[in-house]
Amino acid sequence: MQATTTLSARSLHYLELEEKYGAHNYHPIPVVLDRGAGVHVWDIDGRRYYDCLSGYSAVNQGHCHPRIVAALQEQAARLTLTSRAFHSDLLGEYARYITEYFGYDKVLPMNTGVEAVETALKLCRRWAYQVKGVSADKALIVVCSGNFHGRTTTAISFSTDPDSNRDFGPYTPGFLVIPYNDSAALARALADPNVAGFLVEPIQGEAGVIVPDEGYLHIAKRLCEAANVLFIGDEIQTGLGRTGRLLACDHESVRPDILILGKALSGGMLPVSAVLADDPIMLTIRPGEHGSTYGGNPLACKVAMAALDVLKQERLAENAAVLGELFRKEVRNLHSPYIALVRGKGLLNAIVIAHPRPDAAWELCLALKENGLLAKPTHGDKIRLAPPLVITREQLLECVEIVRTSLAVLEKH
Repeated sequence: MQATTTLSARSLHYLELEEKYGAHNYHPIPVVLDRGAGVHVWDIDGRRYYDCLSGYSAVNQGHCHPRIVAALQEQAARLTLTSRAFHSDLLGEYARYITEYFGYDKVLPMNTGVEAVETALKLCRRWAYQVKGVSADKALIVVCSGNFHGRTTTAISFSTDPDSNRDFGPYTPGFLVIPYNDSAALARALADPNVAGFLVEPIQGEAGVIVPDEGYLHIAKRLCEAANVLFIGDEIQTGLGRTGRLLACDHESVRPDILILGKALSGGMLPVSAVLADDPIMLTIRPGEHGSTYGGNPLACKVAMAALDVLKQERLAENAAVLGELFRKEVRNLHSPYIALVRGKGLLNAIVIAHPRPDAAWELCLALKENGLLAKPTHGDKIRLAPPLVITREQLLECVEIVRTSLAVLEKH
């Protein structure tokens, strides 16, 4: 049988509004949400669901975490924005807090994840010209096939996903694409003296939670050091406890030269991102050369500190490590002929669907939704399952049971 989805007249009303007045740049699961708490969200008809996407890992701390909400409310009533034309009483405090938290000299605060990626790229190029000595406009940045670093014009210029860059050219030059998880290819690319940086996701989330071989990141960092090239870690989705360590790079004791953070940096409250680096890199940018109206605003600073406090004090990375192992074990133990592969680290996981119907993963997600769990396919046959890190063992096992029940939708074809 094919999956069906139950929609009320109220839900249809909101879907029709989006269809008529909104750009058609997303294809969401048909559910209209209006409330969230912890691992759960509720639709406008009061039905409760497990959120197993977590805002693409933006709500690691759970929906509407009371401590983060309190920080937001307190600061929102006091001061939200000054712009960087003036100082605020929170920016310096936040800068000290986050640099000590991650062990870097300096932070450059931004808003969205892709803004932080753009910032890191500019910073890397500036370092190449002023410190490494690359000739003007010759700097190259190595990236990996299958990457997802956002959808700005620059980011799509080095994407290998046709849906991201088809008919959006001309593209920004200066990038060299190599295979992911291929140390030999990286070594060959780094032989070019104009290479300034290597931008990499420790795990490729959007590509379907592609986990590289053990040791890949360590070898990559060592190769970069030998070539005097900056290792740029995009931890926007993989960081902040998601994979069972504070950063995914921590699994291999790799310290990026430039660290990019976003998503759960605000616990899902508002766009907050950050780029961290040490002084020889960060201080190559001077007043007027980069910035953002909202970057480092007082509201963002207050919320980010609360979000980071929650991660550490509630030991969410440790919870992700333990329950991630349990999740992968239990899903594999389902022994479903429709699950070709289960992969991931911590609570960033994916199942690869084996089925002759090309829309089988979408049908399964619709069935999951009907049974009380929200997830979404990526790249056709892969489904990410990444609940908030506050999930309990009992809740996680209930999610596995929902997966088991929902797989029945694929039995007839």
